[in-house]
Amino acid sequence: MSAIRHAVFRGRVQGVGFRAYVEDEAARTGVEGWVRNRVDGTVEALFAGDAKAVEDTIAACRKGSYAARVDGMDLRDGRAEELALRGQGKVEGRFVVLPTI
Repeated sequence: MSAIRHAVFRGRVQGVGFRAYVEDEAARTGVEGWVRNRVDGTVEALFAGDAKAVEDTIAACRKGSYAARVDGMDLRDGRAEELALRGQGKVEGRFVVLPTI
């Protein structure tokens, strides 16, 4: 079973390597998608793939990296159209870092 989930992470998540952490977790679990900073100080991500792998990735990201602090997270179902945004990343791949919006 596959799933697409969209998450917005709040807290100390910019300037602390959080996007790289999310990218590493997605690679570890084999999840596709993207991650990006937002000008409001949050980090937004889209995860797609096997439902368990997506949930495992989100759970790891909720804990955050050693330097980050995730105070809250908004989570909703994602859409296939959102996955197409990965083409805007600096490097093509299964999971990419997009420019800040």
